[in-house]
Amino acid sequence: MTEPEAAIQIVPVIMSGGSGTRLWPLSTDARPKQFHALAGARTMLQETALRLASTSAEGGSDPVFLPPVIICNRSHERVIETQMAEIGVHPLAVVLEPFGRNTAAVAVTAARMVQTLRPGALALLLPADHVIADPAAFHSAIARGARQPDHIVTFGIAPTGPETGYGYIQCAEALSEGVFKVARFAEKPKLEVAQAYLAEGGYYWNGGIFLFAPEVMLAEMAAHRPDIHATGLEAVDAAGRDGLFVRLDDGRFIAIPSDSVDVAVMEHTRLAAVAPCDIGWADVGSWSELWRLGGKDGEQNLIRGDAVALDTQGSLVWSDDGMEVGVVGLRDVVVVATPGAVIVLPRDRAQEVKTLVERLRARRT
Repeated sequence: MTEPEAAIQIVPVIMSGGSGTRLWPLSTDARPKQFHALAGARTMLQETALRLASTSAEGGSDPVFLPPVIICNRSHERVIETQMAEIGVHPLAVVLEPFGRNTAAVAVTAARMVQTLRPGALALLLPADHVIADPAAFHSAIARGARQPDHIVTFGIAPTGPETGYGYIQCAEALSEGVFKVARFAEKPKLEVAQAYLAEGGYYWNGGIFLFAPEVMLAEMAAHRPDIHATGLEAVDAAGRDGLFVRLDDGRFIAIPSDSVDVAVMEHTRLAAVAPCDIGWADVGSWSELWRLGGKDGEQNLIRGDAVALDTQGSLVWSDDGMEVGVVGLRDVVVVATPGAVIVLPRDRAQEVKTLVERLRARRT
């Protein structure tokens, strides 16, 4: 009688960085968007952690998700601790960055932490602030990707339209059922190029989620960006440990060159693979995107908090922390009120919030 195949173990490594400036004034440096309940009853970080909570494998065929590693800014130490306690999730570790250093540094950190804490497990590197409406389909895609432990697997999001705000991944030949070699990564395209991608087929949005064996990621980083590999490992290996928390040193961390894992590794490696999936994915990057995703009333308004809208259509009206908000006679606008600031703008100009925040910051200096 043969022994049952051991289940593949996966450690989710949740990237909880960034400030989400396009969702200002709700999202701030002190409390960015992943710490807010934007698309459900729980915060986006909590939803991400619970989506990948421990599972049991049947017959060794399904991956088992281990407790997560969370990588965040050190100023968010307490909010991470509180929000994980609220949902009963006990991370393997919380890595505290002194400042942002882009995702190549995060990939090295993720690989080393998983290699150290759970030898033999795969790392699933993913952002804390994405919406995934179909977790079962996501789990299925992860299971397919886990059958290629000698590759770095990214997850290609089935496009719902010719989106110009995302990068694209083109599939090449199949490696196994539902997993393909990557033909190329394409930068954010112009509209006509995005339309051509969809017409041709075989192109998917790059959702920025990666599954890999730590040894594979570290070897590819060493081959293509030895500077990031060396300085990244030095920073992680020299980090201070305080129970749950891993504190990266300022001096060693700043020595890591800032680059994305896509540019540093994925665009060069021959081990890039893609698992296409239709998982109800969304990157809540602006107020207009949040309006599109949210539950709207009969007038196509998304109303949140202590807010009232009269004779108003197609608008997002958001009240935070007890702020009373009233709007009358508006069409297709965004109104957000927090104790610290108020913003009003046409919904179709939501991307300009980032520019507005930059102007406000410049005025303060």
